[in-house]
Amino acid sequence: MDLFIKTDEQERLIEKINELIPTFQKREPELDELGSFPFQNIEDLKMIDYHTLTLPKEYGGQGFGLYEFILGQEAISKGCGSTGLSIGWHTGTVLEYAENRHWYEDAASWVLEDVKNGALINTAASENNAGSPTRGALPRTTAVLEGDEWIINGEKTYTSLSPVLDYFFVTATKDNEEVMTVIIPKTSPGVSIDESWDMLAMRGTASHTLVLENVRIPKSHILKDPKLKKVKANGWLLHIPACYLGIAAAARDYAIEFATSYVPLSLGKPIAEVPHIKQTIGEIEYELSTARHLLYGTIERYERAENKGDYEEALSINKIAITHAAINIVDKAMKIVGSRALSASNPMHRYYLNVRASLYNPPMEDLVKNQLASRAIQSFYKKYGK
Repeated sequence: MDLFIKTDEQERLIEKINELIPTFQKREPELDELGSFPFQNIEDLKMIDYHTLTLPKEYGGQGFGLYEFILGQEAISKGCGSTGLSIGWHTGTVLEYAENRHWYEDAASWVLEDVKNGALINTAASENNAGSPTRGALPRTTAVLEGDEWIINGEKTYTSLSPVLDYFFVTATKDNEEVMTVIIPKTSPGVSIDESWDMLAMRGTASHTLVLENVRIPKSHILKDPKLKKVKANGWLLHIPACYLGIAAAARDYAIEFATSYVPLSLGKPIAEVPHIKQTIGEIEYELSTARHLLYGTIERYERAENKGDYEEALSINKIAITHAAINIVDKAMKIVGSRALSASNPMHRYYLNVRASLYNPPMEDLVKNQLASRAIQSFYKKYGK
C-alpha cells in the first residue's frame, strides 16, 4: 500500500490509522456475536477526526478528496472490515455532497455543522420486497405533507451504522410518485431500530431495519429531491471495493506470517520455502498489486476528469474486478494456512465470510455485466447496420 501514498498528508493519515489497526484486529472477534457493533472503533476514529475527513473546509472539515478517502478505507478495513464498511457510508455520503453540492443549502448548513461536531449520517434507501433502488425501484416509504410537517411511514433495511447514527437520510415517495430524501433525527418520535441483522458476514455493521411510524419532521428537513441536479457518478462508492481489498490484505498478512513461522518437523524449514506455497504467495501478491493499481489509477483519472459522468462504467468495473480479486486472495491465503483457517479462534474464517459479502453490495454484478453487454451489442449494430 505504501506505493500508493503520494503526499505527506496522506502518509500522516495512514500512520494514524495504522496505529489503530492492531487494536481493531484484537477487538474483531467480538463482532462475531449477533447484535454486535464496533462502538469503540468508531469512537477511536472520531478521536483522529476521521468523521470529518471529507467534510469541506468551509464547514470545518479536513476537505480531503476521493483518493485520501479510499486510502483510509482500505487501511481501516485491514483492521476491521465491519468498521471500514460502516464508517465508509458516513464519510462517503459527505464526500458525495462535497463533489456535487446537491443538497438544499439550508439543510446542508445545519447537518454538516453537526457532522463537524461528531454527528454520523447514512442514507436509508433499501426496503424489503421493494426491489433495489439501483434498479429503479420506488420506495414504499411514504411522505405526506400536513401543514408545515412531513409525516413519514415505512421501513428501511440494510441501515449500516444504525446504532450510532444521529441522522437518517430517508428516501420516500410523495403522493405524485416523486422521490425525495428527508433528514430524520434519531431522536424523532416514531423512530425505532428493529435488530434484524443476522447475517453470517459483516455482522458488526449492524445493518438493522429502520422503522418509521408517523414520524413528523419540519418541511425544512428535505435534503434533496428530483428538482436538484443529478449526481453524474458515485466515485465515493469505491469505498466498497476498498473495504474488501483491506480484508484481503489482512488475510494476506496473516498467511505470510504463518508461512514464514510455521516449521513442520518433517520439513525442518518454514513452509514459505516450499515451491507451491511460494507460488501461491506470488499469486496473492500479483492479484493484490493489480487490484490496487486498478483502484488508485482509476481514482487519479476520475479526480482529474472534467466530466466525472464518463467514469460511471469504470467505477462499476472496479467494484466487480476488485471484489473478485479480494475473494481470490482470501481463498489462496486460506489454502496456505490450511484447515486451522476454519477454526473459530482463527481470524481467517472471518476474512473468508466477510469478503463474500462483497457480492451483495452495489453495484450488482449481473446489472453491470448486462449494461456492458447491451453497450457492446448496440455498438456492433451501429457499426455494421444490423
